[in-house]
Amino acid sequence: MILYLEIIIGFLLDCVFGDPHEITHPVQRIGAYISFMDKKCRKWANGSAKKEVWAGGFLLLTTVGFTYGITWLLVTLAGFVHPIAQILVESYLIYRILASKSLMTETMKVYEKLKKDDLVGARKAVSYLVGRDTEHLTKEEVAKATVETIAENTSDGVIAPLFFIAIGGAPLGMAYKAINTLDSMVGYRNETYEYLGKCSARCDDLVNLIPARISALLMVGVSVLLGYDGRKAMEVYARDRYKHLSPNSAQTESVVAGALNIQLGGTHTYFGKPVVKPTIGDDIRPIEWMDIKRTNYMMYGTTIFMILCIGLLYTVLY
Repeated sequence: MILYLEIIIGFLLDCVFGDPHEITHPVQRIGAYISFMDKKCRKWANGSAKKEVWAGGFLLLTTVGFTYGITWLLVTLAGFVHPIAQILVESYLIYRILASKSLMTETMKVYEKLKKDDLVGARKAVSYLVGRDTEHLTKEEVAKATVETIAENTSDGVIAPLFFIAIGGAPLGMAYKAINTLDSMVGYRNETYEYLGKCSARCDDLVNLIPARISALLMVGVSVLLGYDGRKAMEVYARDRYKHLSPNSAQTESVVAGALNIQLGGTHTYFGKPVVKPTIGDDIRPIEWMDIKRTNYMMYGTTIFMILCIGLLYTVLY
């Protein structure tokens, strides 16, 4: 049950402090290693697709291996000093793994700009959150992009890390963050990363299969408690949960779309080129800036549900 105490402490620290920009985040270190090895792998492959796939596998294994190993070493060394030191170190690492406060903080910047009718500022704020072109987005499209970000990252940034932390503590949680970071940096289906990022993209899809579905089901329950349309959330989830290139992204997006009676997805522009995507949910009403706050409520509610479920599971098992 010590790990559960560490999870609670880590979550509370995240709720209070979020992501302090003056302190280097572990993900930045992971990203620096990926950037360094990206160049080395590409140079070794020398344009060969087969070699790039092998290099991508090496990049995945070393990034995840080093991340897990270093985190495990930190926790273990702290345990040699004193059991309380281990609790403090692992709680801190769990805090840095979770991203609920930072997700809410960054998306609420978009909310505030839209609330003040500052479309230019809202476009700039959302550009830090999404990969699509934002300079010509309408207010509704800005709100939609932000809601989609919260919905997807409820799983990727909070529930999936909690899932792996509950299984293997901070080391496994940080290993998950390494996989997620790899996917965000090299897991693209384009000329640059089609082969080098293939292993990372497939691995990210695999490790998120269970957490994404847990996130969606918990989110349905939260939508009912918040007074949203729980029945519609379940209906759209059952119908639209696979309407995405990723097998996982539409899991939570479909629940949010149904719960709020809005439509997500559709065609977006990336690097000047339109990318056609299926729509998720029904266009019952236009998306508005208040939906950003509503989705953040769902994110936090889902997080609390997940922590309670972990506690219940630990009680049964131990």
